[in-house]
Amino acid sequence: MESRVNGMTDMATSARSRSRSARRDTVTLLPDPEPREVWFPFISVDDHVLEPVTTFRDRFPSHLRDAAPRVEYGYNGDPEIPYWLVEDEQLPIGTVNGAVGRPVTEWNGAAQTLDDFRAGVSDSRLRLKEMDLVGAWGSVCFPSVIWGFAGRRLSQIRDREVGLASIKAYNDWMIEEWCAADPDRLIPCQLPWLNDPQVAAQEIRRNAERGFKAVSFSENPLTAGFPSLHDRSWDPFFAACEETGTAINLHVGSSGMVTLPDPKSPVEVLIALFPVNAIVASVDWVYSRIPVRFPNIKIVLSEGGASWVPMSLERLARTHRQLEISEVWKAGEPSPAEVLLRNFWFASLEDPSAFRNLDTIGSQNVLVECDYPHGDSTWPDTQKVLESQLAHLPVEDVFNICVGNAAQVYNASLPPVDWFESSARGKDALGLLR
Repeated sequence: MESRVNGMTDMATSARSRSRSARRDTVTLLPDPEPREVWFPFISVDDHVLEPVTTFRDRFPSHLRDAAPRVEYGYNGDPEIPYWLVEDEQLPIGTVNGAVGRPVTEWNGAAQTLDDFRAGVSDSRLRLKEMDLVGAWGSVCFPSVIWGFAGRRLSQIRDREVGLASIKAYNDWMIEEWCAADPDRLIPCQLPWLNDPQVAAQEIRRNAERGFKAVSFSENPLTAGFPSLHDRSWDPFFAACEETGTAINLHVGSSGMVTLPDPKSPVEVLIALFPVNAIVASVDWVYSRIPVRFPNIKIVLSEGGASWVPMSLERLARTHRQLEISEVWKAGEPSPAEVLLRNFWFASLEDPSAFRNLDTIGSQNVLVECDYPHGDSTWPDTQKVLESQLAHLPVEDVFNICVGNAAQVYNASLPPVDWFESSARGKDALGLLR
């Protein structure tokens, strides 16, 4: 049964329910698409991995190795179907973790074998080829739905020593194996230890020295049983992020909860309301005063879109007109709307109305994403989507949105000159590289 709190649903629980109820019948891997003509190279700030079976155990301390998350077979009584075993819970590998390259008719959520996905879903060297096919120079990768986008399930392991070892093993795998395929293009994003902000801060500093550029954090830790954003217990963690320049990714659903108004609402309602979660998170984070206490912190609202930003700016301005009776905001501080535009970046998947409102949002605040290999990914037609949404903009804005902002936020490399020279609109941006 799905877990629901205050009109929200636990995304991972819902996905597991669908995996149990749906049948894996026909499995069709579509032919490889032809390489697309590149309109403008881009950095995708939101993609996902499907972790290999070797992710954890061999990276565990020897005395804990038998307790590490591991893959076993026989989910729902089918000897071919694998699942991750975490403590005593079976976590199936549903279609949602690698829907690209499969017909939409097969996106039924059924538990899959590891061979039911395109190889680039879990192999970073082949992922680079998938990126080349659509003109993606760089990629920030989040975990699969199995673990929660901020590793929530790993932080919830009852044995804290095993849980922390799981987080560390995951991060070791991310930087030593996944990103090692091309450290210039695969941007390392770590998982946090959600149980202890002091330990989480230590890990941020340690991982920054190893080359991590970002952390996937929960937009609302409280819903998963962790410390609240509003009691300042997370300040050591945020101080470490600010000090090291580590960007904080708030992927929609990283708390485990997404908006679903009614228990009988179909999954289409959840999909349509995804940006609502970004609105809620951004306003709550502004009023938590985290970006006021840490004015150089960088917060990315992953898969939250940007079309809602003008409305949120208006509502923040409306609220700020009651400054005299506020128990939170003080006169002389940057306004909530100013904080939103100073410390937050908005990641767009398909957001045409946002790009008609850049005079309000600012081209320096928007990033683009591909969301490979999930069902709403624009792959393999990302270039068509970019051109259809951005063609009317000055080349400086296109450059910022496609590559410049991401390179700044994540301290990442820009594409080589030849990537611009060989792209239709990128040729016009060569002067911006000098």
